[in-house]
Amino acid sequence: MNSFYSQQAGCNVRWHDLPGCGDPVVFIHGLGCASSYEYPRVVRDPLFGARRAILIDLPGSGYSDKPERYSYKTTDQARVVAELIGHLHLDAFWLYGHSMGGSIAIETAGLLAPHVKGLMVSEPNFHAGGGMFSQSIAAQTEQQFLLQGYDALLGAEKTAWAGCLQSNAPYAVWRAATSLVEGVYPDWEAQFLSLTCPVTLIFGELSLPDSDAERLKQKGVEMKIIPAAGHSMSWENPAALAQTLAGCIAESGC
Repeated sequence: MNSFYSQQAGCNVRWHDLPGCGDPVVFIHGLGCASSYEYPRVVRDPLFGARRAILIDLPGSGYSDKPERYSYKTTDQARVVAELIGHLHLDAFWLYGHSMGGSIAIETAGLLAPHVKGLMVSEPNFHAGGGMFSQSIAAQTEQQFLLQGYDALLGAEKTAWAGCLQSNAPYAVWRAATSLVEGVYPDWEAQFLSLTCPVTLIFGELSLPDSDAERLKQKGVEMKIIPAAGHSMSWENPAALAQTLAGCIAESGC
């Protein structure tokens, strides 16, 4: 695993750089997750191909440091991703983000627009208000979540997400969830639609129907569906996600 010091977050950020050919895909994980946990199975699937992959653990998550004096807002996390891309001297790359990571990927694409070959997001937050998990977390005060909410969340979680959640600092989870509820301006959907690079929206079959999916499909956004999977598609059907990402890149002629 690799490491660099982020001036934005004031901590060491760590990532996997898995070798391969072509311009790399940078993977950004969602709330309470870590790319080092979620994506090795996806990027090493034969259907993904032999492309280079960068798997970042955002500050507060996984193997990266967890500074207490940091906002964990999506905008600041996007700046950390941009820092890493600059550190790696990547002139061209693809971005993939899931859930909160999709929102961060949208903001990162805006920061680094000339270098982004394409953006692929799966079930991102497009608007303020958050989703089921972020709403329940942000409904508590930070102190309440630290004292009781985090342990209660871990105790109630029975999916594979529980293992990854344990690698996240409780204050990082709360502040990230609150950031999703507060939203940004312009909102993530407006930023997404304003990008000039190819963009693709990915949904799990079991997450449909969804109002975001229907609205953006009507606006002409390319849509891909992961069969036999819901929101947690990276472990529910990793092979199909690998094939979909590879297909998005191939459709762009790269």
